[in-house]
Amino acid sequence: MNKFPEDPLDNPVWYALTDEHSDYHISYGKVKFYHPDFTPFGAFIDIEDTVKAIKTHSNLLDSFFIVGEEPKLPPSFSITKYVGLQMIIYNEIEHPISEDIIELNDQNHEDLMELMALVYPHFFKEKTRLLGRYFGIYKNEQLVAVTGERMQTKNFTEISAVVTHPDHTGNGFAKQLVAYTAKKILEKGKTPFLHVDQNNTGPIKLYKKLGFKVRREMQYWLISRA
Repeated sequence: MNKFPEDPLDNPVWYALTDEHSDYHISYGKVKFYHPDFTPFGAFIDIEDTVKAIKTHSNLLDSFFIVGEEPKLPPSFSITKYVGLQMIIYNEIEHPISEDIIELNDQNHEDLMELMALVYPHFFKEKTRLLGRYFGIYKNEQLVAVTGERMQTKNFTEISAVVTHPDHTGNGFAKQLVAYTAKKILEKGKTPFLHVDQNNTGPIKLYKKLGFKVRREMQYWLISRA
C-alpha cells in the first residue's frame, strides 16, 4: 500500500494546481484551471464558485473539462459526463524493456506534437510536455510511441499520453514505456497513477496486467456554451 495519504487523488487537478503545478494555473477563487496552453482541465473545492468561473473561463476556451464532482453551470451552457477509472501502482513493474527509450527534449518537440496530433489531439496542448517528463521510442528516425507525466503533486505523478503510432501497434511499446515511466516516478520517491476511460477496455487490461489497481471512478464534465 501507499506510504502517503491518498486524499489528493480524490481531486487530482485541484491538488496539482495548488502544489507542483501552481505556476500553471488560472485561479477563480475556489475553482482553478490549467492555463489552456497546458491542458483543458479544471477543478473546484466550492461548487458555489463554479458558475462565475465557468462563464469567465469560456472566454479562453470554447470547451473544457472539470474533473471531479459535477459543477453548477451558468445559463446557456451544456455539460456532458464522462467516467474514467483512476488506477494506481505502488511497486516497480517487472516487465522487460528491450527498446531504446529516450527522454524527450526541445529537439523532439515537433516530432512529439506531430504524433499527438495524429493519436491524442484533444488533450495534448503546445505546452503539455512542460508538465513533466516525456519518454519516447524512435524507429527509423520517426517517433512512434510516447508516454509521459502530467498532473503532479508532491507525492504523486500521473502517467499520461500513452500513445503509439497506428502503424506500430502490437509491438509492446506501450507496456515498455509505462513500465519505464513508472520506474522513473518511483525513483523520485513518488507514486504513479493514471486515468483511463472506463470503456477503453484494451488499455485497462494492459494496465491491470502490469500491476495497476483500480482506485476509484473519476468523473469528467465536458462544458461548452449551449
